[in-house]
Amino acid sequence: MSRVGNSPIALPGGVTVAQAGSVVQVKGPKGNLSQAMVALVSMKVVDNTVVFERTIESKPARANHGLMRALVNNMVVGVSQGFKKELTIIGVGYRADVKGKNLVMQLGYSHPIEYLIPNGISIEVDKNNTITVSGIDKQQVGQVSAEIRGFRKPDHYKGKGVRYVGEYVRIKQGKSA
Repeated sequence: MSRVGNSPIALPGGVTVAQAGSVVQVKGPKGNLSQAMVALVSMKVVDNTVVFERTIESKPARANHGLMRALVNNMVVGVSQGFKKELTIIGVGYRADVKGKNLVMQLGYSHPIEYLIPNGISIEVDKNNTITVSGIDKQQVGQVSAEIRGFRKPDHYKGKGVRYVGEYVRIKQGKSA
């Protein structure tokens, strides 16, 4: 029994879920999202809740049952509330700024790093060292955050770099003379 797949999704006010063929479309106050459905899982909208059921009993159907429920739940949360991730920049002279559609970062390299902000994502920089990535698509917000973090991952000897807010980086002891 899938515990995730069997739990229904409650729809908040202003959010509608519709299925057109093999595509699920979720519309809400923040925007619209769509996702392809797996053929092994069916979806029903009943009394402001969305319920998922398996069409056949097999191992792939059981695996995709919980997956489809989680993906549609993320879409419902995204169009109603949105998602955000915060990153912090630690290091002397490390800073970031948004210029037009680009995020410009100084991360200790000989050149500034310019990152083109994708459509559907908004990036804000506070106090030159806190980057907030927000949007309605959870996967896209996480991917953009990971790409920004990848420009200068946290150093385990000095702690410098780009890290998520609340991320713990263990500082190693250097060589002893």
